Amino acid sequence: MIRGLVQGVGFRPFICRLATLYDLKGEVDNRANGVMINVEGEEEKILEFRDHILKSPPAASQIKSVEIRQQDIAGYKSFSIGTSKSGESEITEISPDIAVCPECLEDLQNDSNRIDYPFINCTNCGPRFTIVEELPYDRHKTSMKDFTMCNDCASEYSDILNRRFHAQPVACNSCGPLFTYEEQGVRLQGINSILAAVTCRIMEGKAVAIKGLGGYHLLCNALDDYAVKELRLRKHRDAKPFAVMFRDIFSLEEYCLVNPAEYHELLSWRRPILILKQRKSLAPSVSNGLGTIGAVLPYMPFHYLLFSRLETTAVVLTSGNISDEPLITDDNMARESLQPVAGAILSYNREIVNRADDSVMRIIGNRNSLIRRSRGFVPSPVDLACNVNGILALGAEQKNTFSIGKDKQAIMSQYIGDLKNQPTYEFYIESIDRFKKLFRFKPGFLVCDLHPDYLSTVHAHDLENELNIPLIKVQHHHAHIASCMAEYHLDEKVIGISMDGTGYGTDGNTWGGEFMIADLKEFSRFSYFDYVPLPGGNKAVEEPWRMAYSYLYKYFKDELNYNKIPCFKSVKTDEMLLLREMIDKKINSPLSSGAGRLFDAVSAILGLCSVASFDSEAPMRLESAIVDETDDLYPYETGNTVIFAETFQAVLNDLGSKDISLISAKFHNTVAEAIANVSEKMRGETSINKVVLSGGVFQNKYLTERVTGNLRKREFEVFTNRQVPSNDGGISLGQLIIASKIMGLCV
Repeated sequence: MIRGLVQGVGFRPFICRLATLYDLKGEVDNRANGVMINVEGEEEKILEFRDHILKSPPAASQIKSVEIRQQDIAGYKSFSIGTSKSGESEITEISPDIAVCPECLEDLQNDSNRIDYPFINCTNCGPRFTIVEELPYDRHKTSMKDFTMCNDCASEYSDILNRRFHAQPVACNSCGPLFTYEEQGVRLQGINSILAAVTCRIMEGKAVAIKGLGGYHLLCNALDDYAVKELRLRKHRDAKPFAVMFRDIFSLEEYCLVNPAEYHELLSWRRPILILKQRKSLAPSVSNGLGTIGAVLPYMPFHYLLFSRLETTAVVLTSGNISDEPLITDDNMARESLQPVAGAILSYNREIVNRADDSVMRIIGNRNSLIRRSRGFVPSPVDLACNVNGILALGAEQKNTFSIGKDKQAIMSQYIGDLKNQPTYEFYIESIDRFKKLFRFKPGFLVCDLHPDYLSTVHAHDLENELNIPLIKVQHHHAHIASCMAEYHLDEKVIGISMDGTGYGTDGNTWGGEFMIADLKEFSRFSYFDYVPLPGGNKAVEEPWRMAYSYLYKYFKDELNYNKIPCFKSVKTDEMLLLREMIDKKINSPLSSGAGRLFDAVSAILGLCSVASFDSEAPMRLESAIVDETDDLYPYETGNTVIFAETFQAVLNDLGSKDISLISAKFHNTVAEAIANVSEKMRGETSINKVVLSGGVFQNKYLTERVTGNLRKREFEVFTNRQVPSNDGGISLGQLIIASKIMGLCV
């Protein structure tokens, strides 16, 4: 028995061809918990066969364990693929969707049945998670069940020497899914007519909605600023950067700086969107002044067909949704919601079973840093050192994911989004139910965030009452640290540094700049960034100038002439006075230690972002402002807390006389140095040398590389999230492992 990612990746056909090569008899079949191989032949050949499997498995597969045992000779006459068997409570890994392979791209031009066929695939590529309904992974348990193979496809599917042998989504122009294009009441079919219409529309500066692997996308010419502005207006997306798909790696390198680690991820079969440093500007409205581009290369056959006809080398590829709602997968909903936005829609007649946004990644310190974990990654599990079986972790409120525990694996959901949005919350509930069915999961324990008002917490209580099972609540930042510890199988006390914008603290305040002594069961708070009021609560997050005022008023009261500070010049005097009164009288001004709010304040003071139009805009613009690096930093104070009064005074002193890039770099350096200094204090008192960094602030490339560099110079062991996001998308993994420890499952 072979367990791991061995279904939907061409594993059984690979085994069949290999058995033929070594003149072995037997069979291979899918089980709910892996792939079973029965083989008969000369012992030496069997051993060579085994070694070949372990050394050179299919590219997208991942063997986790191999169980070998002897059995009686059955007298097989040949080697074949047997009927899949199900019924076990154990389950095998389901493959994520795999980008179209080079061999299939060649077949687009040479295979008579598949010339220009936009759904071409084989055992090495194509849709997987987005079409699977239940296990084992067989065609009749996917949304391909509605398409009967033609004689040619059936012949290939049955031919052990063919690359499409037992490729479940196999299809061609004669028998597979087909696109339909709609514009102003006119419907087109036939790929050449469709490509001509879509190409013409994009080159005329218009948009089109296109059904992708895991949901709809909106496309327009990324070199046409009018087209990009029009799409922003219609989609109600003011300033958040758009992702961009480039024709090929050479076109991408014209606009982006790419290092070897980034190059490797761009061309990987996962095909994530990668945040890259900009070399040359696209249409200004694509990134809106940020010095980065979210770049992705084609991964569907249709993308290649489209670029072969387009004159432009880059198109905006943004999620097909309105505002912050989930990615649309339903064709009727797409016609209703997206056709008015785009003006034209391209759909196909195969159901998307599991919604999956494009994954987003950044390379920080030559290591992967996931920002959004979805297509290409989900539902691959995170392997753990602890038993987490039966635990359902509900995640956080924003950037939500949930996790289910199966033995020593965490199966994390795809990116869900902000649960405050009602359609997103409905997607969340639907996805939990779908995962329970797909992975044969029955929850025995529940775990959620400590925040009483999170909708994930509310749902946890509903499930607690419905299922009558235990519920554990976990502090937000402890979960951040535990998520990283789980990745590295750390089960000991560590120095945990959690930096984000918001999390409910055990003292009832809003946390986010935390220094902890933590293990997988509990934590103690060693230090934190100095508390400041959030005047207006969430309004202070949306309007960073409020945080600038809050910090300056806390440290300097009336010593400053606020009217001379640029970010306050557009603020009415009455509004400033009201803010002061709210702070003085503690009216709707909860206290926060959030590192995100600190970055908001400095960004506003520097005139980079006074009012945010999307999540984390102010910190993103602050990091993006750094053009030239420096080792200079500002003064600060570390006592029981980290106090930035001197930092703000120095920033104000530099304002107007120093370049914004230099001020931003010095501020980042200051935070990085403060983190290292507090870590040294913690090591001095505890002798702990392992530092775990987590939280959304550590998606800041400049800061994280500075922090890790400073810590390693001081001979700390440093750990950062790699398999899951350091932002709230990783919270559910931390909740899962903490609950396991508290429940005594992890010993």
